[in-house]
Amino acid sequence: MRTRTLGKAQVSEIGFGCMSLSHAYGDRPDRATGEAVLHKALEVGHTHLDTASLYGLGHNETVVGEVLGKRRKEFHLASKCGLWLTPDGKRIIDGRPASLRKTLEDSLRRLQTDHIDLYYLHRVDFTLPIEETVGAFADFIAEGKIGGYGLSEAGSETVRRAHAAHPMTALQTEYSLWTRNPEISVLQTCKDLGIAFVAFSPLARGYLTGRLTDPGEQLEPKDIRRFMPRFDAANYPANLELLKPLTVIAEDLNCTLGQLSMAWLLAQGDHIIPIPGTGKLDHLIENAGAADVRLDPATAARIGAIINQNTVHGPRYNAANQLDVDTEEFAA
Repeated sequence: MRTRTLGKAQVSEIGFGCMSLSHAYGDRPDRATGEAVLHKALEVGHTHLDTASLYGLGHNETVVGEVLGKRRKEFHLASKCGLWLTPDGKRIIDGRPASLRKTLEDSLRRLQTDHIDLYYLHRVDFTLPIEETVGAFADFIAEGKIGGYGLSEAGSETVRRAHAAHPMTALQTEYSLWTRNPEISVLQTCKDLGIAFVAFSPLARGYLTGRLTDPGEQLEPKDIRRFMPRFDAANYPANLELLKPLTVIAEDLNCTLGQLSMAWLLAQGDHIIPIPGTGKLDHLIENAGAADVRLDPATAARIGAIINQNTVHGPRYNAANQLDVDTEEFAA
């Protein structure tokens, strides 16, 4: 797989998001399947793996550490801090240095490593200056416990302030054909500052694969997509219609719908690194194959005109979840 720049490292242009092995999309895969997926991720060429302390309340980091601990030198490791769930499901955002240090020590233990290559603030803590949180990351870097830091779902102003306090490695946020908010300004801000843009949910939480045709029937009761407006019965049928012309383009290029969608994302800038996630081996192999699909500018523009912020039905999040993001640049 080709590589892209992530801080001082060169990593596979498509990374692997580990969340699906523990969190968010219904029941987690069994341990044997999870192990097979992680090992296969390295075998197909993913050299950047992304996890978080939040995922499965530590379960995800534990699995990554136990399964890949002996292969630690084979991949670039990212994790996140500053966001947690209480037993009753309440989201807690905490960017205080002392809290981040404790989370880091716990993550290092679970991941069975003494060094995390890229450590993100999972959500911006608005109760204190971003410079205070960045100061903690700078200390962790000086101590050799992390290689670089990043933010997740932060707006352009916050990115610039953080970068001025200490050079920032990456910004991670959702970006795909149907979530185009980063194009307002932060995508260009990252490019201007030399910051990598790591795109989570590049396949729109499965929508862009074309496999999810009836969320009401196919999604498990605890699946987070059941609470996202674009997947509800009022909006999803109209969104499915948008996939029909994309399917024709994919067939012409002899690739899957998901591979076409990921190829579009890669074509938006060489500082963009998608991190699709899955708990299934066949989907993992398919996603990695997107690296072999190259789009000319005219085709990329044609694809982008079919699915975008003006054609998608429904907002990204409901009103309650919009409160966790930095600006309207990410909330819509």
